[in-house]
Amino acid sequence: MSFTLENSGMTDRALDIASRVESFVRQTIVPYEKDRRRDGHGPSDALANEMKESARTAGVLTPNILADGSHLTHRETACVLIRSGLSPLGPVACNVSAPDEGNMYLLGKVASGEMKTRFLDPMVAGKIRSAFFMTEPAEDGGAGSDPMMMQTTCHPDGNHWVINGRKCFITGAMGAGMGIIMAKSDQGACMFLTDLPDPAIRVDRVMDTIDSSMPGGHAVVTIDNLRLPASQMLGESGEGFRYAQVRLSPARLTHCMRWLGAAIRANEIATDYANRRMAFGKQLVDHEGVGFMLAENLIDLKQSELMIYWCADILDTGVLGTAESSMTKVAVSEALMRVADRCVQVMGGQGVTEDTIVEQVFREIRAFRIYDGPTEVHKWSLAKKIKRDWKSKNPS
Repeated sequence: MSFTLENSGMTDRALDIASRVESFVRQTIVPYEKDRRRDGHGPSDALANEMKESARTAGVLTPNILADGSHLTHRETACVLIRSGLSPLGPVACNVSAPDEGNMYLLGKVASGEMKTRFLDPMVAGKIRSAFFMTEPAEDGGAGSDPMMMQTTCHPDGNHWVINGRKCFITGAMGAGMGIIMAKSDQGACMFLTDLPDPAIRVDRVMDTIDSSMPGGHAVVTIDNLRLPASQMLGESGEGFRYAQVRLSPARLTHCMRWLGAAIRANEIATDYANRRMAFGKQLVDHEGVGFMLAENLIDLKQSELMIYWCADILDTGVLGTAESSMTKVAVSEALMRVADRCVQVMGGQGVTEDTIVEQVFREIRAFRIYDGPTEVHKWSLAKKIKRDWKSKNPS
């Protein structure tokens, strides 16, 4: 590995799990990168399930959740999930990809025992995938980066709730076995758990997007008079945004972890290419324009890693870490975009082919700059916090 990951201060159990995950991804999953079982939007479920079985055999399926149901700390999770991302297929194989990882974390924190048995346990076991239904079509004036614009509604009907609306960019909806749906009632946002598929939830289309690492792709969905028992609502009516905050920062941070792993691998490939390729009488790496790009990659990768661990430590204190996760998401996504872009540039024509994963990592990280909140929205949110903090210290 041309980039050395931090191990200081890490627990022995996390280092052990991380080592096993890295070995599994490099030795077992990397060869699957040439497997053509894709549906145009991501790995097919047949491919995903085959890789999960291999992970189960290797003892690295859902490695961030321990046998007793407890969760690794955020710092320990970073150590493990960075390694899972060394292949774009690694998080899928290890059952730590989005949206499943974030959904498992949320249910582990707030779901009832009955809900955990019915919905969480099959996810942890890798038997089903999940979807998180929040984002809505812009043409409907629905919720995107601003969840307060939510148009999907829910209303009580006896001991059931009826949900209606449209959702978009719903990752993994096609083929998912369960879903978490956000809708608004008279009291505010609500969150429901549902089995999938359901005839009242129609996948209108799977969108053609720049990224292609997630099974099921990203769907546009119509919810037409979906009736769910009141027992399938998380908490009480109006508590949906509070539960969304529980999921938000950790899920945003695990995105950073996984894509740091992918960028590390892309840099390894570009570094190997630059040391093997001869041009103008010497190795590419000896040309300052190339060598400096790889040096800048090491700087961006290390800064990203340290930012992730800093934010993880904040979350491990028990606070929501909204501002810290926003800063981390901006810093890491922008830095990794620079890394991926340089890797493509170093490899020239080879960098834009599917001969290696470099071009895919470039595409995935470009999408990552938007998913879980565009850079500009996070900066705007941080600017509002700066103003609030200033006002609190300078009352009029």
